[in-house]
Amino acid sequence: MKHPVETVRVSRQGKDQLVKLRRQTGIENWNVLCRMAFCASLREARAPSAIVEKLDGGVEMTWKVFAGEQGDIYAAVTYMRARQDGFPDTPDGVAACLRAHVHRGLGYLAS
Repeated sequence: MKHPVETVRVSRQGKDQLVKLRRQTGIENWNVLCRMAFCASLREARAPSAIVEKLDGGVEMTWKVFAGEQGDIYAAVTYMRARQDGFPDTPDGVAACLRAHVHRGLGYLAS
């Protein structure tokens, strides 16, 4: 399956949340924390708010690093939720959906 983005980008605020989570949990890899955040956000039935903050100074990782061996599953879920959540059916819309879910999940995990 085609992956929704080449690079997963997390904002500066998301990076700060990742640093906090890393310190609190002992989980060293940001990609694992981002996956957990994505899944935590998917548990919510309602759509996340679109991220409007700049992504400068944050974290970037390739799709392969983010999704790991389960890349096809994460891609399918991302496309499904983008459609369900009302994001545009474009590459930018799907990327925005992924970003919104990761950021909302980071907020949940960090609080």
